[in-house]
Amino acid sequence: MTQPSAQPPAAIDERIAQRSKLRTMLMRPELGAMAGTILVFCYFAVVAGSTGMFAPDGIMNWGVVSAQFAIIAVGACLLMISGEFDLSVGSMIGFAGIVIAVLSVHLGWPMWAAIITAFIVAMLIGAANGYLVIKTGLPSFIVTLASLYILRGLTIYVSISTTRQTIIGGVREAAQGDWLAPLFGGKVLGIFFYWLADMGWIATFKAGNRAGQPVVDGIPMLMVWALALIIFAHVLLTKTRFGNWIFASGGDAQAARYVGVPVNRVKILMFVFSAFCATVFATAQVMEFGSAAADRGLLKEFEAIIAVVIGGALLTGGYGSVIGAALGALIFGVVQQGLFFAGVESSLFRVFLGVILLLAVILNTYIRRLITGER
Repeated sequence: MTQPSAQPPAAIDERIAQRSKLRTMLMRPELGAMAGTILVFCYFAVVAGSTGMFAPDGIMNWGVVSAQFAIIAVGACLLMISGEFDLSVGSMIGFAGIVIAVLSVHLGWPMWAAIITAFIVAMLIGAANGYLVIKTGLPSFIVTLASLYILRGLTIYVSISTTRQTIIGGVREAAQGDWLAPLFGGKVLGIFFYWLADMGWIATFKAGNRAGQPVVDGIPMLMVWALALIIFAHVLLTKTRFGNWIFASGGDAQAARYVGVPVNRVKILMFVFSAFCATVFATAQVMEFGSAAADRGLLKEFEAIIAVVIGGALLTGGYGSVIGAALGALIFGVVQQGLFFAGVESSLFRVFLGVILLLAVILNTYIRRLITGER
């Protein structure tokens, strides 16, 4: 009588396999960014803690810079998770700013109409980028690299041909009394900060035209926009079906199509969202400076990508975290301003960007291999 052969034990489905708490923690995309944030704050607390970096006005300085990075990093994060890149973000910032200035200052449009037009045009360009990527099958790197040059050249051409200069002022005056401009260039909670000053909890100016006023008189709308976009994108990515579609589109687009995910639509919408975030940045910047310049946004596309990578996103798509990208932006802002407070040559900030990008990619690769068992 033939004895039945021994059967190998059934493989355990990884979806129901028990994971240790350590393994679960290591799988969090934002783990590296969390560690980096703690290290950066500890370092500057030691080397620049007595310089006013962590005083209310110092916090506002690096908070605003971090918010700038965060706005464009949020758009770049969702796009990268969906498996694509947008290298035209920096040029889009300069282009949107010039559109607003030309329409409002040179052509006399109401500021609200100029802002809305800039958003519509930018988002249409983002949709065109996504459509070209989908229909041609070209890498988004190539398509948006072309857009980078087209938009930068077009920005300079429009600026010079209409005003014969590359810097257009007068935006703040054109925005006087406008209902939409304060949503990008105003401040909130001003009364609260005046109350803090009256209570003696924050410092006031001792001389000059602002004598007696608090050193921080409100939270800029730029920071409000950054926080709102972070919350929106995090909820979208982690709590909705569309968020699952974003991960699926970047993880394995063909397999996602087989199960009914509208991959093409998801990717195009992510390009549109990236353009939207760039225009938010551009509008807030124009309102802050009261002018637009054709060279604004230079290299911002790479800084956004670096922030996302520091936040734990994989360059191959399908993996990442909005919270991680926001922490990456916070690291950028703290380091950029921290070097100034510490009296270090500001050009070393670019050195830091290169070093931290390399370290983040190495760390992310190591963690992925640790989790998946890849060699």
